[in-house]
This record gives sequence, C-alpha cells and structure tokens, in this order.
Amino acid sequence: MTDTDTRNKEFTIVRIFDASRDVIWRAWTDPDEATHWLHPRALTSPREDIEFDVREGGTYRYTMVEDASAETHPTAGTYLEVVEPERLVMTWGNPGDSVNEAPLLTILLEEEGETGEKTKMTFRLQGIDGQPGDGFVYDGWASAFELLGEHTAR
Repeated sequence: MTDTDTRNKEFTIVRIFDASRDVIWRAWTDPDEATHWLHPRALTSPREDIEFDVREGGTYRYTMVEDASAETHPTAGTYLEVVEPERLVMTWGNPGDSVNEAPLLTILLEEEGETGEKTKMTFRLQGIDGQPGDGFVYDGWASAFELLGEHTAR
C-alpha cells in the first residue's frame, strides 16, 4: 500500500469539551491522563503500557485491553508535528508500521468561550474510512472522546 492509497480514506470528529485547551493537550500528551480515556468503553489502557515521547520524531505506544476477554490491541506511532497546545500530527497503527503507510492523526485544539474555558477539538484520521455506527474505528474514537469528556469534566 502506498501513502496515497492509505490516506485517501478519512473521517473527522469534532467535539467541544468543558475544559481548557491546556487540560485537553495534557490528556493527549501525559500517560497518567491518557490511561483514563485513550480507549473505547469496555476496554482499558493500563498505565504501565503507555509511553509517550512527545516531540517531532518521537514515538508513542499504548495497549488497549478488552475488559471481557483480555484480548490486547497494541497501538503505536510517530509524532510528525507537535505545536503545544494547539496541534498534534502523528501516525497511528500497529507497532512496526512504517511512517508512510500508517494512518495519520491530526488533532487541532482551539479555545472556545470568552475565557477559554472550553476547547474545540477537531480530530481527523486519514487512512481509514469511518462513520457513525460503524462499530469499528469511528465508533471506537467517539467512545474514547466520551470518556475524555467525562474525565476532564471532573
């Protein structure tokens, strides 16, 4: 598969969170925060299985574990662009996927509200088709973002 083949498919999810942009940035870049939400419901991401080296060229990895079966889903990628606290671009796939073949995540964080007490997050995934109700990647990310909202609202 080539870069063009994989990245022609894509979807976008936009969410408004009742948390500052710094809080949402930290949720994406701090393993202690990510363990609470970086997985759909009915899965967990154990803290000991999360590593982030948040810098351009740095890598990350985490493992999602299904609550019912204990089946694991290792995930990894490379940070391509890091502009704190507003933009992350990274590959997203299986450990060992090449940078050119892995799907590409772009996360944009914009302050909302007069005092920046809310954050608009635009999440774009290039390389995988997705739509609401697919029971797969789109729904998985949508579920994770529900958990993110619940976690950051505390």
